Amino acid sequence: MNAAVLLLLGLGLLEAEGRCFFNRTQEHCVCYNLSEENFGSIIQCLPASVVEFRGGELEKYVDFPIKDLDPSAIDVLVIRKIIFGDLLVPEILIARVLRFFSYTHVQELVFENCVFKGRGNWGEMSGEKLPILSLHFHNVTSAPLTGREQDFSNLSSWLETLQDLAVTGSHVTSLPCDIGKVFKALRSLDVAENSLGDESLMDAFCKGAFLQLQVLSLQRNTLTSYHSVCKSVQLLRELQHLDLSQNKLRADPSSFCQWPASLRIFNLSDTGLDEVLTPLPPGLEVLDMSCNHLHAVDISLSSLKKLFLSQNMLQAVPSIRNYPTLDTLHLDNNSITELPWDEVKLLGHLQDVAVAGNPYNCSCSGAGGLQALASMGHLGPGWPQDYRCHSPLHYQGRLVKDVPVSVLRCNSAAVIVPVCIALLLLVVAG
Repeated sequence: MNAAVLLLLGLGLLEAEGRCFFNRTQEHCVCYNLSEENFGSIIQCLPASVVEFRGGELEKYVDFPIKDLDPSAIDVLVIRKIIFGDLLVPEILIARVLRFFSYTHVQELVFENCVFKGRGNWGEMSGEKLPILSLHFHNVTSAPLTGREQDFSNLSSWLETLQDLAVTGSHVTSLPCDIGKVFKALRSLDVAENSLGDESLMDAFCKGAFLQLQVLSLQRNTLTSYHSVCKSVQLLRELQHLDLSQNKLRADPSSFCQWPASLRIFNLSDTGLDEVLTPLPPGLEVLDMSCNHLHAVDISLSSLKKLFLSQNMLQAVPSIRNYPTLDTLHLDNNSITELPWDEVKLLGHLQDVAVAGNPYNCSCSGAGGLQALASMGHLGPGWPQDYRCHSPLHYQGRLVKDVPVSVLRCNSAAVIVPVCIALLLLVVAG
């Protein structure tokens, strides 16, 4: 029995009838409910860079004897990513089998829709180093993280080199401080769709935890206090990208907090905020506050490049003069009725402008401004079908592009000034 077969046998992927399917173009191999009778189909997965195992119950393989392997036995494998899905997994088995990955070149390990039973003997991993740099869990069930600091300590030789960790949709309620200190090189942490609250967040990002973290997603948790979250992440000095979207945040006007100065991308979409709270990081380049309750935006950020404000209650376009480096502005589905000509001139310098789904008054500014922007080629793919007149009544429902715009009526200065100059010249000549 070769090393690859022994490894997969040790993981217990031999229990129900199934087979493997290899997509040569994508170098992706998927195995469903492998059994001893059809396990020979696994051989076609050897050239794959991604191997996926779906379905099974591994409990009967807990007592399977696993021995150290000669690293040369796995040199033929080119697998870089392994996905385990829809499995019942005894943790004690994973604790023993995980050592096999030290013989491979696997860099990414994913568990989806898995249930981890019991507690593993992670002491067997003490001092072990693995090539895995990315570890993802989605919709998994396991014992709580609280009280498992020793388990993580045994894994520290590996975890301190891990760069990417995701634990999403898994009912996580806390991240103990000491566990965060183990991840010394972690660059990205995704804990979206869990049950993290304000108090647990303060403990998670304690002094000495996640020191190299650059990307943090807290999307769709149970966070409620804008300023508490701000204070929780203040020690993350390397943080560049923060996602707080789909949390229902409230602001305390009497509180003050400065976000990490390193922050460049800030996602506050769908958080229930009715104003843009300051101060914001001075070097911020991307701000997403779409799907909120904003009535006005009056901030100034000289470094901002992309501003997303769709699905709010804005009645006017924010002054572009406050964002001298802006190249993208999205204002879809607000309450904007027209685009003033002075703003249209500035918007024309942007690369990506989206203002569809607003109740436009198809007067001079309402229709003329949009037609001018469209002629410059700066309106997004929603033009012209998503740009319709709301008023006046005789234009209601009509495409903005089809509204006739008279230069004399809409931009009288463009006609009156030349006429006045011509009359003045005639007077002087007379």
